[in-house]
Amino acid sequence: MAKTFRDFVADALTRVQEAGPEQVLDRLRQPGVVLLDVREREEFQTGHLPGAILIPRGVLEGQAPQMLRDAGAEIIAYCGSGMRSALAADVLQQMGYRSVRSLAGGFRAWTEMGGPVER
Repeated sequence: MAKTFRDFVADALTRVQEAGPEQVLDRLRQPGVVLLDVREREEFQTGHLPGAILIPRGVLEGQAPQMLRDAGAEIIAYCGSGMRSALAADVLQQMGYRSVRSLAGGFRAWTEMGGPVER
C-alpha cells in the first residue's frame, strides 16, 4: 500500500519535537531563535509570526544552507497546520541542524491563541 501525506507526517513526528503556541510565544522573548515559515509566499504575505523568515517547503533543501547558516541555532518551523513543518523539521535534522522543532497546530493554532502576527 502506498504511503499518504499523513503517513509521512506521522513518521516524521516520531523524530521531531513539537512546541505548542504558548511555548513558542515564550521562546520569542529569547535571543537567537529562528522562526522558519515553510508555507508558500502567498500564505506568508497574508500574515506570519514576528520576525519569521520564509523558505517554502518545496525549496527548503536548496535554500536552507544559504539562509540558515548556524546549524546549532534554535529553529522553530511552522506552516498552516503543523504538517509541512513536521516534514521540514525532519529534513533539517537530517541536514545537520541540531535544535529544530515544529509548531504544533501551525499558524492556525498560533492565531487561535491570539499570538502576534506581522503582515
